[in-house]
Amino acid sequence: MGSVEENHDEVYQTLLLGLDSHAQIPGLSSAAVEEFLSHRPVALRWYPRLVGWESRLLWLLSGASIIVSIFNYMLSFVTLMFTGHLGALELAGASIASVGIQGLAYGIMLGMASAVQTVCGQSYGARKYEAMGVICQRAIVLHIGAAILISFLYWYSGAALEAMGQSESIAEQGQIFARGLIPQLYAFAISCPQQRFLQAQNIVNPLAYIAVGVFLLHVLLTWVAVFVLNYGLIGAALTLSLSWWLLVLIQGLYILFSPNCNQTWTGFSVKAFRGIWPYFKLTVASAVMLCLEIWYSQGLVLISGLLSNPTIALDSISICMNYLNWDMQFMLGLAAGTSVRVSNELGAGHPMVAKFSVLVVTTTSIIISIIFSAIVLIFKVGLSKLFTTDTEVIEAVSNLTPLLAISVLLNGIQPILSGVAIGSGWQAVVAYVNLATYYVIGLPIGCLLGFKTNLGVAGIWWGMIVGVLLQTVTLIVLTARTNWNAEVTKAAERLKQSANEEALDLLDNI
Repeated sequence: MGSVEENHDEVYQTLLLGLDSHAQIPGLSSAAVEEFLSHRPVALRWYPRLVGWESRLLWLLSGASIIVSIFNYMLSFVTLMFTGHLGALELAGASIASVGIQGLAYGIMLGMASAVQTVCGQSYGARKYEAMGVICQRAIVLHIGAAILISFLYWYSGAALEAMGQSESIAEQGQIFARGLIPQLYAFAISCPQQRFLQAQNIVNPLAYIAVGVFLLHVLLTWVAVFVLNYGLIGAALTLSLSWWLLVLIQGLYILFSPNCNQTWTGFSVKAFRGIWPYFKLTVASAVMLCLEIWYSQGLVLISGLLSNPTIALDSISICMNYLNWDMQFMLGLAAGTSVRVSNELGAGHPMVAKFSVLVVTTTSIIISIIFSAIVLIFKVGLSKLFTTDTEVIEAVSNLTPLLAISVLLNGIQPILSGVAIGSGWQAVVAYVNLATYYVIGLPIGCLLGFKTNLGVAGIWWGMIVGVLLQTVTLIVLTARTNWNAEVTKAAERLKQSANEEALDLLDNI
């Protein structure tokens, strides 16, 4: 066993000492764990301690990331709550604009930002800190370019919503709301790369404090705009835009002036415009990958409105999707932590630790999802009563909750493996997987069961489950067959292409 046999007692002792604030056991680094894991007979005896070590690292990252994900999501959620008090027509317009227009931009921007997680995370692991600021700036340039194109859809959203089958009155209200969100679109284009840039270097607690603080201020500002100043729907939308710009401003000030970013942010640079093509290709693959996931569930909600009893169908599936979205925000935060852990370790040249991290987080997420699924099944009637008193809707939601529980269980695996894919840079491969499993298989099955049988909205949901199940199985196979040593080599090549700067020479330490 060499050095591991000689020092395993010392490693074991350091495992017993506990963990400090930045994911390091005193005297034990990721490199030591890498060597320890590579000698399986020795490592097996201390797997429980190693699991504790990795779990602590994971939750230091994921805990704050979950808070950021949930509270950023709640900005839009609270805005819709306030618009509901303006009237049914305003709520319908804002809701359909959120799903059909804002959801489109959300998928594109979030997908593009996953490329920042990949390259910045691997750069941080490789200790090539200067590259991270250049990558963040490059991402912002591409995001703003995408925002300019998408803003035309926002401005002419009324026609787009009517083309989706919405009534003229609802489309008109939706256009008012969407136009008020155009400033938010540009804020989102900057905020996404900022957040991924900070998360990649394990700076997550400040992001959580900022997210909570802006959310609390957003509730107050929205109340003033809607009820005190009576600015109505446009006031609610502009307030949401303002809150997102506050996020951008505070995060930007932190990046500029915090000593934690001294090495990774060295100022604005024209380097951001060089070597942009390799990064652009990864960005496109990332956007396609996540867009196909996000639009899949949103599309099923829109399709349910075409059933014979659309009111009950839309109400029941919307309530269930709302709970699934809350679960998704939790898992997206966990997936973000996973992505950072995997990308950091691949960038640092630690394939065994990256693999071990995947095993630990997948097991953790499955346990959490089993608990969430049980809660859904136990409180299925109570969960529907939180949203409605209509007995017909309550019954419809209760009938859907077993399918919701299955989706929650799958949700404990699929986003995590997507996070592994992002951390490893597999976005292009997963994009093809999503296209085949969701749109070639899952969506047609859902339409067939929903419209050609008496299953109705349950049939549409079964189509979603089939698609997610097939995608999850495929990701499991891809992850299980991964050559992690080869992934380290690919990470080094990706860093070299993305940075494209001789001075950085990102392959030296790998």
